[in-house]
Amino acid sequence: MTETAPRPTLEAVAERAGVSRATVSRVVNGAQGVRDALAERVRRAVEELGYVPNQAARSLVTRRHQAVAVVAAEPETRVFADPYFAQQLRGISKELTAHDNQLVLLLTEGREDHARVGRYLAGGHVDGALVFSLHLHDPLPGLVRSAGVPTVFGGRPGWDDGRDDVVYVDSDNRGGARSAVRHLAGLGRTRIAHITGPLDQTSAADRLEGFRDVRAGADPGLIARGDFTSGGGERAMRVLLDRCPGLDAVFAANDLTAAGALRVLRERGRRVPEDVAVVGFDDMLPVAEQTEPPLTTVRQDIEGMGRLMARLLLRGLDGGTTDGAEAPAPAPPGVILPTTLVHRATA
Repeated sequence: MTETAPRPTLEAVAERAGVSRATVSRVVNGAQGVRDALAERVRRAVEELGYVPNQAARSLVTRRHQAVAVVAAEPETRVFADPYFAQQLRGISKELTAHDNQLVLLLTEGREDHARVGRYLAGGHVDGALVFSLHLHDPLPGLVRSAGVPTVFGGRPGWDDGRDDVVYVDSDNRGGARSAVRHLAGLGRTRIAHITGPLDQTSAADRLEGFRDVRAGADPGLIARGDFTSGGGERAMRVLLDRCPGLDAVFAANDLTAAGALRVLRERGRRVPEDVAVVGFDDMLPVAEQTEPPLTTVRQDIEGMGRLMARLLLRGLDGGTTDGAEAPAPAPPGVILPTTLVHRATA
Protein backbone atom coordinates (compact mmCIF):
# COMPACT_ATOMS: atom_id res chain seq x y z
CA MET A 1 0.00 0.00 0.00
CA THR A 2 1.37 3.40 -0.97
CA GLU A 3 1.81 5.79 1.93
CA THR A 4 0.63 9.35 1.41
CA ALA A 5 2.45 12.36 2.80
CA PRO A 6 0.67 14.15 5.68
CA ARG A 7 -1.31 17.23 4.68
CA PRO A 8 0.30 20.55 5.63
CA THR A 9 -1.29 22.08 8.74
CA LEU A 10 -2.03 25.61 9.87
CA GLU A 11 0.84 25.24 12.33
CA ALA A 12 3.24 24.37 9.50
CA VAL A 13 2.13 27.42 7.51
CA ALA A 14 2.51 29.62 10.60
CA GLU A 15 6.04 28.32 11.18
CA ARG A 16 7.02 28.84 7.55
CA ALA A 17 5.58 32.40 7.52
CA GLY A 18 6.91 33.30 10.96
CA VAL A 19 3.51 34.32 12.29
CA SER A 20 0.97 32.98 14.76
CA ARG A 21 -1.56 30.28 13.94
CA ALA A 22 -4.35 32.82 14.53
CA THR A 23 -2.88 35.13 11.88
CA VAL A 24 -2.76 32.30 9.36
CA SER A 25 -6.38 31.42 10.15
CA ARG A 26 -7.51 35.02 9.60
CA VAL A 27 -5.74 35.26 6.23
CA VAL A 28 -6.95 31.87 5.00
CA ASN A 29 -10.53 32.66 5.97
CA GLY A 30 -10.51 36.14 4.42
CA ALA A 31 -10.85 38.03 7.68
CA GLN A 32 -9.79 41.66 7.95
CA GLY A 33 -7.16 43.17 10.26
CA VAL A 34 -3.94 41.55 9.01
CA ARG A 35 -1.21 43.87 7.69
CA ASP A 36 -0.51 43.50 3.99
CA ALA A 37 3.10 42.40 4.52
CA LEU A 38 2.10 39.64 6.96
CA ALA A 39 -0.79 38.52 4.75
CA GLU A 40 1.59 38.22 1.78
CA ARG A 41 3.99 36.07 3.83
CA VAL A 42 1.13 33.79 4.79
CA ARG A 43 -0.09 33.47 1.20
CA ARG A 44 3.43 32.68 0.03
CA ALA A 45 3.80 29.97 2.72
CA VAL A 46 0.42 28.51 1.77
CA GLU A 47 1.53 28.24 -1.87
CA GLU A 48 4.95 26.79 -1.03
CA LEU A 49 3.54 24.11 1.26
CA GLY A 50 0.48 23.35 -0.85
CA TYR A 51 -1.80 23.95 2.11
CA VAL A 52 -5.52 23.34 1.46
CA PRO A 53 -7.96 24.69 4.09
CA ASN A 54 -10.20 22.18 5.82
CA GLN A 55 -13.65 23.22 4.62
CA ALA A 56 -15.45 21.93 7.71
CA ALA A 57 -13.20 23.93 10.02
CA ARG A 58 -13.40 26.93 7.73
CA SER A 59 -17.20 26.84 7.80
CA LEU A 60 -17.13 27.03 11.60
CA VAL A 61 -15.19 30.28 11.32
CA THR A 62 -16.89 31.92 8.34
CA ARG A 63 -20.35 30.32 8.73
CA ARG A 64 -20.23 29.84 4.97
CA HIS A 65 -20.11 26.58 3.03
CA GLN A 66 -18.93 28.15 -0.26
CA ALA A 67 -21.66 26.12 -1.97
CA VAL A 68 -24.82 27.20 -3.80
CA ALA A 69 -27.77 24.98 -4.74
CA VAL A 70 -29.03 25.33 -8.31
CA VAL A 71 -32.58 24.01 -8.42
CA ALA A 72 -34.21 23.32 -11.79
CA ALA A 73 -37.90 22.49 -11.64
CA GLU A 74 -37.57 20.02 -14.52
CA PRO A 75 -36.78 16.32 -14.92
CA GLU A 76 -33.19 15.39 -15.77
CA THR A 77 -34.20 14.22 -19.26
CA ARG A 78 -35.24 17.78 -20.06
CA VAL A 79 -32.35 19.58 -18.36
CA PHE A 80 -29.62 17.53 -20.03
CA ALA A 81 -31.26 17.56 -23.48
CA ASP A 82 -32.20 21.23 -23.79
CA PRO A 83 -29.31 23.59 -24.71
CA TYR A 84 -31.12 26.43 -22.90
CA PHE A 85 -30.32 24.84 -19.55
CA ALA A 86 -26.73 24.15 -20.60
CA GLN A 87 -26.20 27.84 -21.36
CA GLN A 88 -27.81 29.01 -18.14
CA LEU A 89 -25.85 26.53 -16.04
CA ARG A 90 -22.65 27.59 -17.81
CA GLY A 91 -23.24 31.20 -16.78
CA ILE A 92 -24.02 30.23 -13.19
CA SER A 93 -20.98 27.95 -12.98
CA LYS A 94 -18.61 30.61 -14.34
CA GLU A 95 -19.73 33.17 -11.77
CA LEU A 96 -19.66 30.77 -8.84
CA THR A 97 -16.24 29.42 -9.83
CA ALA A 98 -14.85 32.93 -10.11
CA HIS A 99 -15.75 33.43 -6.45
CA ASP A 100 -14.58 30.00 -5.24
CA ASN A 101 -18.07 28.59 -4.74
CA GLN A 102 -19.31 25.12 -5.63
CA LEU A 103 -22.45 24.41 -7.65
CA VAL A 104 -24.81 21.75 -6.28
CA LEU A 105 -27.37 20.77 -8.93
CA LEU A 106 -30.81 19.64 -7.70
CA LEU A 107 -33.55 18.53 -10.12
CA THR A 108 -37.22 17.99 -9.35
CA GLU A 109 -39.71 15.83 -11.19
CA GLY A 110 -42.33 14.83 -8.63
CA ARG A 111 -43.57 15.25 -5.08
CA GLU A 112 -40.84 13.04 -3.63
CA ASP A 113 -38.18 15.17 -5.31
CA HIS A 114 -39.69 18.34 -3.88
CA ALA A 115 -39.59 16.87 -0.37
CA ARG A 116 -35.98 15.76 -0.86
CA VAL A 117 -34.89 19.19 -2.09
CA GLY A 118 -36.74 20.89 0.77
CA ARG A 119 -34.96 18.70 3.33
CA TYR A 120 -31.58 19.33 1.72
CA LEU A 121 -32.00 23.11 1.68
CA ALA A 122 -33.25 23.16 5.27
CA GLY A 123 -30.29 21.03 6.34
CA GLY A 124 -27.83 23.91 6.09
CA HIS A 125 -25.65 22.36 3.37
CA VAL A 126 -25.53 25.45 1.13
CA ASP A 127 -25.34 29.22 1.53
CA GLY A 128 -28.09 30.04 -0.94
CA ALA A 129 -30.15 28.81 -3.87
CA LEU A 130 -30.73 29.70 -7.52
CA VAL A 131 -34.13 28.42 -8.68
CA PHE A 132 -35.41 28.47 -12.26
CA SER A 133 -37.91 26.95 -14.71
CA LEU A 134 -40.74 27.23 -12.21
CA HIS A 135 -44.28 26.23 -13.17
CA LEU A 136 -47.57 27.60 -11.86
CA HIS A 137 -48.44 26.22 -8.41
CA ASP A 138 -44.90 24.84 -8.04
CA PRO A 139 -44.20 24.19 -4.32
CA LEU A 140 -40.52 25.13 -4.63
CA PRO A 141 -40.86 28.83 -3.67
CA GLY A 142 -42.62 27.86 -0.46
CA LEU A 143 -40.06 25.14 0.31
CA VAL A 144 -37.16 27.53 -0.24
CA ARG A 145 -38.76 30.18 1.93
CA SER A 146 -39.45 27.65 4.69
CA ALA A 147 -35.82 26.57 4.58
CA GLY A 148 -34.74 30.17 5.18
CA VAL A 149 -32.21 30.05 2.34
CA PRO A 150 -31.30 33.28 0.45
CA THR A 151 -32.63 32.79 -3.07
CA VAL A 152 -32.58 34.33 -6.54
CA PHE A 153 -35.16 33.12 -9.05
CA GLY A 154 -34.69 32.74 -12.79
CA GLY A 155 -37.82 34.12 -14.44
CA ARG A 156 -40.54 36.49 -13.31
CA PRO A 157 -42.40 35.01 -10.33
CA GLY A 158 -45.83 33.71 -11.19
CA TRP A 159 -47.10 33.58 -7.64
CA ASP A 160 -48.43 36.27 -5.31
CA ASP A 161 -47.75 35.69 -1.63
CA GLY A 162 -48.00 39.34 -0.64
CA ARG A 163 -44.22 39.88 -0.55
CA ASP A 164 -42.34 42.30 -2.77
CA ASP A 165 -38.79 41.27 -1.87
CA VAL A 166 -38.43 38.38 -4.34
CA VAL A 167 -35.16 38.76 -6.25
CA TYR A 168 -35.32 37.48 -9.84
CA VAL A 169 -33.68 37.82 -13.24
CA ASP A 170 -35.63 37.57 -16.47
CA SER A 171 -35.61 38.69 -20.09
CA ASP A 172 -38.07 41.06 -21.73
CA ASN A 173 -40.21 38.21 -22.99
CA ARG A 174 -43.23 40.32 -23.86
CA GLY A 175 -41.22 43.02 -25.62
CA GLY A 176 -39.18 40.43 -27.52
CA ALA A 177 -42.36 38.74 -28.71
CA ARG A 178 -43.74 42.07 -29.90
CA SER A 179 -40.61 42.74 -31.93
CA ALA A 180 -40.85 39.30 -33.57
CA VAL A 181 -44.49 39.67 -34.56
CA ARG A 182 -44.03 43.28 -35.74
CA HIS A 183 -41.19 42.08 -37.95
CA LEU A 184 -43.42 39.43 -39.51
CA ALA A 185 -46.22 41.95 -40.03
CA GLY A 186 -43.71 44.37 -41.56
CA LEU A 187 -42.87 41.71 -44.14
CA GLY A 188 -46.49 41.84 -45.26
CA ARG A 189 -47.59 38.63 -43.54
CA THR A 190 -51.26 38.70 -42.59
CA ARG A 191 -51.98 35.17 -41.29
CA ILE A 192 -49.47 35.04 -38.43
CA ALA A 193 -49.69 32.03 -36.12
CA HIS A 194 -48.16 31.50 -32.70
CA ILE A 195 -46.93 28.28 -31.09
CA THR A 196 -46.81 28.91 -27.36
CA GLY A 197 -44.64 27.43 -24.67
CA PRO A 198 -46.13 25.77 -21.57
CA LEU A 199 -48.49 28.45 -20.32
CA ASP A 200 -47.95 27.52 -16.67
CA GLN A 201 -44.59 29.29 -17.02
CA THR A 202 -44.44 33.09 -17.01
CA SER A 203 -41.98 33.29 -19.92
CA ALA A 204 -44.41 31.49 -22.23
CA ALA A 205 -47.40 33.46 -20.94
CA ASP A 206 -45.54 36.76 -21.47
CA ARG A 207 -44.59 35.80 -25.04
CA LEU A 208 -48.21 34.97 -25.79
CA GLU A 209 -49.22 38.39 -24.44
CA GLY A 210 -46.59 40.02 -26.64
CA PHE A 211 -48.10 38.25 -29.67
CA ARG A 212 -51.56 39.45 -28.70
CA ASP A 213 -50.29 43.02 -28.19
CA VAL A 214 -49.52 43.16 -31.92
CA ARG A 215 -52.23 40.84 -33.24
CA ALA A 216 -55.16 41.98 -31.09
CA GLY A 217 -58.26 40.03 -32.04
CA ALA A 218 -56.28 37.37 -33.88
CA ASP A 219 -58.15 34.22 -34.87
CA PRO A 220 -57.85 31.82 -31.87
CA GLY A 221 -57.26 29.06 -34.40
CA LEU A 222 -53.89 30.64 -35.17
CA ILE A 223 -52.65 29.92 -31.63
CA ALA A 224 -51.50 26.39 -30.77
CA ARG A 225 -50.13 25.08 -27.49
CA GLY A 226 -46.50 23.91 -27.39
CA ASP A 227 -44.12 22.89 -24.63
CA PHE A 228 -40.72 24.43 -25.50
CA THR A 229 -39.59 21.17 -27.19
CA SER A 230 -39.02 20.36 -30.86
CA GLY A 231 -41.56 17.54 -30.63
CA GLY A 232 -44.10 19.98 -29.26
CA GLY A 233 -43.34 22.32 -32.15
CA GLU A 234 -43.95 19.55 -34.66
CA ARG A 235 -47.30 18.61 -33.13
CA ALA A 236 -48.46 22.24 -32.89
CA MET A 237 -47.39 23.00 -36.47
CA ARG A 238 -49.45 20.09 -37.79
CA VAL A 239 -52.47 21.34 -35.85
CA LEU A 240 -52.03 24.86 -37.23
CA LEU A 241 -51.70 23.72 -40.85
CA ASP A 242 -54.80 21.54 -40.53
CA ARG A 243 -56.77 24.44 -39.04
CA CYS A 244 -55.41 27.27 -41.17
CA PRO A 245 -53.71 25.96 -44.32
CA GLY A 246 -53.37 29.54 -45.59
CA LEU A 247 -51.15 30.79 -42.74
CA ASP A 248 -48.09 32.66 -43.95
CA ALA A 249 -45.99 33.20 -40.79
CA VAL A 250 -45.25 31.55 -37.45
CA PHE A 251 -43.85 33.02 -34.27
CA ALA A 252 -42.56 30.11 -32.17
CA ALA A 253 -42.11 30.55 -28.42
CA ASN A 254 -38.53 29.24 -28.51
CA ASP A 255 -35.91 27.97 -30.95
CA LEU A 256 -36.52 24.27 -30.31
CA THR A 257 -40.22 24.81 -31.06
CA ALA A 258 -39.29 26.65 -34.25
CA ALA A 259 -36.96 23.81 -35.32
CA GLY A 260 -39.82 21.34 -34.97
CA ALA A 261 -42.17 23.62 -36.90
CA LEU A 262 -39.64 23.95 -39.73
CA ARG A 263 -39.45 20.17 -40.12
CA VAL A 264 -43.23 19.91 -40.50
CA LEU A 265 -43.38 22.81 -42.95
CA ARG A 266 -40.77 21.05 -45.08
CA GLU A 267 -42.72 17.77 -44.88
CA ARG A 268 -45.88 19.57 -46.01
CA GLY A 269 -44.10 21.16 -48.97
CA ARG A 270 -44.17 24.74 -47.62
CA ARG A 271 -41.17 26.87 -48.60
CA VAL A 272 -39.52 28.97 -45.88
CA PRO A 273 -39.56 31.95 -46.04
CA GLU A 274 -41.34 32.23 -49.42
CA ASP A 275 -44.58 30.55 -48.29
CA VAL A 276 -44.24 30.74 -44.52
CA ALA A 277 -41.89 32.99 -42.54
CA VAL A 278 -40.73 31.73 -39.13
CA VAL A 279 -39.29 33.52 -36.08
CA GLY A 280 -38.12 31.81 -32.89
CA PHE A 281 -37.03 33.01 -29.45
CA ASP A 282 -33.74 32.48 -27.52
CA ASP A 283 -31.01 32.55 -30.21
CA MET A 284 -29.46 29.32 -29.01
CA LEU A 285 -26.68 29.00 -31.58
CA PRO A 286 -26.57 25.18 -31.57
CA VAL A 287 -30.18 25.36 -32.80
CA ALA A 288 -30.70 28.69 -34.58
CA GLU A 289 -27.67 28.49 -36.90
CA GLN A 290 -28.21 24.83 -37.79
CA THR A 291 -31.85 24.86 -38.85
CA GLU A 292 -32.61 24.77 -42.56
CA PRO A 293 -32.72 27.61 -43.39
CA PRO A 294 -30.97 29.39 -40.45
CA LEU A 295 -33.49 30.79 -37.97
CA THR A 296 -34.49 34.40 -37.47
CA THR A 297 -35.04 34.67 -33.73
CA VAL A 298 -35.18 36.89 -30.66
CA ARG A 299 -31.90 36.84 -28.76
CA GLN A 300 -31.86 36.75 -24.98
CA ASP A 301 -28.59 36.52 -23.08
CA ILE A 302 -29.16 33.13 -21.46
CA GLU A 303 -25.64 32.69 -20.12
CA GLY A 304 -25.64 36.30 -18.92
CA MET A 305 -28.88 35.67 -17.02
CA GLY A 306 -27.22 32.78 -15.21
CA ARG A 307 -24.17 34.86 -14.31
CA LEU A 308 -26.34 37.72 -13.06
CA MET A 309 -28.45 35.38 -10.91
CA ALA A 310 -25.30 34.04 -9.25
CA ARG A 311 -23.81 37.53 -8.89
CA LEU A 312 -26.91 38.90 -7.16
CA LEU A 313 -27.00 35.95 -4.76
CA LEU A 314 -23.31 36.22 -3.87
CA ARG A 315 -23.62 39.99 -3.46
CA GLY A 316 -26.43 39.47 -0.98
CA LEU A 317 -24.47 36.81 0.91
CA ASP A 318 -21.43 39.10 1.11
CA GLY A 319 -23.45 42.03 2.39
CA GLY A 320 -23.76 43.87 -0.93
CA THR A 321 -20.45 43.18 -2.68
CA THR A 322 -18.53 40.19 -4.02
CA ASP A 323 -15.05 41.68 -4.07
CA GLY A 324 -14.61 43.50 -0.77
CA ALA A 325 -15.29 46.90 -2.32
CA GLU A 326 -17.77 49.40 -0.95
CA ALA A 327 -21.28 48.10 -1.51
CA PRO A 328 -23.19 49.79 -4.36
CA ALA A 329 -26.78 50.91 -4.09
CA PRO A 330 -29.06 47.88 -3.78
CA ALA A 331 -30.41 46.54 -7.06
CA PRO A 332 -34.17 46.35 -7.60
CA PRO A 333 -35.65 42.95 -6.70
CA GLY A 334 -36.54 42.21 -10.33
CA VAL A 335 -34.00 42.63 -13.14
CA ILE A 336 -35.33 42.45 -16.72
CA LEU A 337 -32.67 42.07 -19.42
CA PRO A 338 -33.26 43.39 -22.95
CA THR A 339 -33.82 41.23 -26.03
CA THR A 340 -32.78 41.76 -29.66
CA LEU A 341 -34.20 40.48 -32.92
CA VAL A 342 -31.55 38.58 -34.93
CA HIS A 343 -32.21 38.45 -38.69
CA ARG A 344 -31.43 35.23 -40.53
CA ALA A 345 -33.01 33.40 -43.45
CA THR A 346 -36.39 32.19 -42.14
CA ALA A 347 -37.87 35.69 -42.02
